[in-house]
Amino acid sequence: MLPDEAQPPAEHPHGPGGGTAGPPRCYRHPERETGIACARCGRPICPQCMVSASVGFQCPECVGGGRREERPARTHFGGRLTADGALVTRILIGINLVVFVLAAYVYGDWLWQDLVLYSRGGPQFGGQSYGVAAGPDQWYRLLTATFLHLQIWHIATNMLALWWMGPTLERTLGRIRFLALYLVSGLAGSAFAYLLAGGRLDSLGASGAIFGLFGATAVLFYRTRTPLGPVIALLVFNLVVTFSIPGIDWRAHLGGLMAGALTAVGMMYAPRARRDLVQALTVVLVLGAVLAMVLLETARLNG
Repeated sequence: MLPDEAQPPAEHPHGPGGGTAGPPRCYRHPERETGIACARCGRPICPQCMVSASVGFQCPECVGGGRREERPARTHFGGRLTADGALVTRILIGINLVVFVLAAYVYGDWLWQDLVLYSRGGPQFGGQSYGVAAGPDQWYRLLTATFLHLQIWHIATNMLALWWMGPTLERTLGRIRFLALYLVSGLAGSAFAYLLAGGRLDSLGASGAIFGLFGATAVLFYRTRTPLGPVIALLVFNLVVTFSIPGIDWRAHLGGLMAGALTAVGMMYAPRARRDLVQALTVVLVLGAVLAMVLLETARLNG
């Protein structure tokens, strides 16, 4: 180069634009130099921001975005797969046990009278109505009675049946659908008992909900082509007991059985394209039938 030729400008010690020359810096921690880039977006990341991926490392934003894009794993009937397939079953058993202890050993008759499915009405009571027949402010008994037991053998048999059938249905349907099935079966059992014996009714126990699980299990076995022998045998045995022992409310058992089977059909045979809608409508229709039975009997007793 000749002495009088123009000299190229000297490189600024801090690089173009005043930035520091050298290795790239983490986009989240600009003070940290790094030689690693996100395998997904290419931005430089420091060791604190690196998240191991199947190939290389990703930044926290790309990992979070990828997780949001992933569809959660679903069961065959649309429920979300969970690590614990019996959580709702255990919670229901726990609630039943707590209510049993409180009603049988702590609060006694006071709590029993507040929770039991109780109804009095019609001409034999001079036109006066009590309990569920008195109106909507007493309809809570249709649900609370399904968690009430007073004999150890009663709660023991119901909870054993719940533990036998609950986890299978919960894992198959998912938690929300299983809980809906249990509750609508219990409510339907209470409503059917009220419809047939509303003028003089005293009933309690989870048997309506349990028989709903029997019906749903039978539908599940048929739907998945599992041999029906065990569940049918157990169902027949329980029906024989229901109609053989005085004092057992067969109306609640039959109401829960029919509601559980119908709800299961709607949930397990819903077309995949409209599965959520059909399943939700099934539950709404069963609840509509429950409301219709309660309104019909209340109107009859107070007419």
